[in-house]
Amino acid sequence: MIDFTGLETRPAQTWGAMRLVPLVRREPIEDLRLHALMYDEFAAVSLPDRSYYTSYIPHAFVASWTEDGTPAAAYGTRIGDPGPHMPIRTRRRMDRGMARRVDRNRLRFLPLHLALEGFLALHFGGPVIAWEEWSRQAVANGLSPRAEAAYSGAEVRGLEDALKVFEIYPGQCGLLLYTADALACAFVVPHPEDYRLLHPTLVDDLFGDLIYEYALLHPARDFPAVIDESRVSSLSDLRDQAGLREREWAEFHDSVMTGGLLRAPARVEEVHRMGRFTLSRFLPSFERKADNHIGETITDGDGRLAYLKTFRLSEQQSRRGYLLSRLHEHEWSMSGTAAALGISEPELGMRIKRAGFGHLLRQDVLDLYRKALNERSRRTRRGGAASR
Repeated sequence: MIDFTGLETRPAQTWGAMRLVPLVRREPIEDLRLHALMYDEFAAVSLPDRSYYTSYIPHAFVASWTEDGTPAAAYGTRIGDPGPHMPIRTRRRMDRGMARRVDRNRLRFLPLHLALEGFLALHFGGPVIAWEEWSRQAVANGLSPRAEAAYSGAEVRGLEDALKVFEIYPGQCGLLLYTADALACAFVVPHPEDYRLLHPTLVDDLFGDLIYEYALLHPARDFPAVIDESRVSSLSDLRDQAGLREREWAEFHDSVMTGGLLRAPARVEEVHRMGRFTLSRFLPSFERKADNHIGETITDGDGRLAYLKTFRLSEQQSRRGYLLSRLHEHEWSMSGTAAALGISEPELGMRIKRAGFGHLLRQDVLDLYRKALNERSRRTRRGGAASR
């Protein structure tokens, strides 16, 4: 599980559909610091397997750390208005990868894109056995090209205003962001000074279509703290009641509203070692009818969370991840996967097509699947008419 030990919640603030729950550290992490480098451009990132990750990348994070536990300095941060025009430049190569050491104790990585590239790479190679149902493209190229869509935070209604007007608490090192009470993302950094500088970058992050739609259609519920007047007869009683309500508020967000984020990730990939810290990315188990988050972490040797950034997958993205995982689990055998899912091969074929992977199946196979389902549907209708 993602371990939030050392982080405490503070009373949430709402703005329209936005709810921001501050996360505060009693003891900031001093020997790891983060700052941002602004890119604000489309870029193609060269990956070790000779593939390319292409996306709009607004900024990178640079992690600085010390080997002896002494305080590290965060420097070079530049957060500001890039002006009315967004430069669009395509690079064949951008700093050689998603994470790259730029100095002995400094690592540059692409926040959130590190996790998204891991999701796009999920079973990217395609069929491990050349079953007759799969097309030549599937066998030769796997899932290449693979693409997913997301909304910029600037397009999520109310987010930019919420980030401007919400109070930043003393000691705040992160937040849980909810849209209409659906957990959109979690963001954690090592030090309060880092958070104050990186807080505005949330508007440049990517969000799934569910979050975008919830921001348009659903307001966030308000949870007022009501003090029992019958139990207050002195300032001490009032202080006790306020403390009780604050603890209840924290327990509510810690145990209820974090949803699927606290479930153990199904797959964790170590990306880079940084002294006593480790940069990793994770994928969920793609449970059906559950929240599924991808993300990246920096943890110390004891598993203490220093950095976290997550992306909530849409229902469609979760379905694609679930389908690819089940196909991989059964070596991309259509019959084996269909039997495990409790459906027929034609139904599985149509599910693959609806997921956007129809090009992986041979067209004649798809046509046979579609014909079989249509015939079954006609037989069902005729049976129903005869029974009436």
